[in-house]
Amino acid sequence: MTKSRGIIQNRVRWTPVMVQLLRDWYPIYASAVVAGALDVPLARVYAKANALGLSKSPEYLASDMAGRIQRGMQHQAMVAKRFQKGHTPWNKGKHVVAGGRSAETRFKPGQRPHTWVPVGTMRLVPGGSGSKQLVLQVKANDLPGPNHVRWHPVHRVVWIAANGPVPDDHIVVFKPGMRTNVLEEITVDRLECITRGASAERNHPRARSPELAKLVQLKGAITRQVNRIAREHEERSSS
Repeated sequence: MTKSRGIIQNRVRWTPVMVQLLRDWYPIYASAVVAGALDVPLARVYAKANALGLSKSPEYLASDMAGRIQRGMQHQAMVAKRFQKGHTPWNKGKHVVAGGRSAETRFKPGQRPHTWVPVGTMRLVPGGSGSKQLVLQVKANDLPGPNHVRWHPVHRVVWIAANGPVPDDHIVVFKPGMRTNVLEEITVDRLECITRGASAERNHPRARSPELAKLVQLKGAITRQVNRIAREHEERSSS
């Protein structure tokens, strides 16, 4: 068995006296104060309080001890950390230049990252949602932003070129049994534009086999029960 290296905190054996003190103190004192008084990790205080259904009192939440930003709060720790009127930032008017070898590793004007490829480049990527089938994409532009801004599925590009923009809440897909990622085989006659709802219905397990749909449903039920038992076991261990 490997050691936890301090990542997993020691379990706390909550005695009846500790539980009663937690009930009395948690609603009216800061959680860190309660943890220090009981000599238990803060995370265990939160976990036990949650298991007991405890919460902070309205009086505590309205006080400056709660640390909430409210008009008129005068707690000394909050006052000490405020910017004072007329305060001048230490870096006002200063141009900070990083030292060391930072100048050697900076991007130069016009320099592109080593992963850059020209517009028109094609690539194969996973189809998503756990699909093992690869999708052919083409780089359409060099605009900044996430990958889907620059890389478009070739089958979508082909359909738009022939039919115009894709309507809202619709997607371009291959007709059943005609999916391919070979460029020469991606033609308009293999494609269709359907609603997202129709796509979900088409890919639902029951569309493939009633027996598969029942198995998927059973798998979900088993997973939920396993998670419930594990959660209850964890709650009993921490109590």
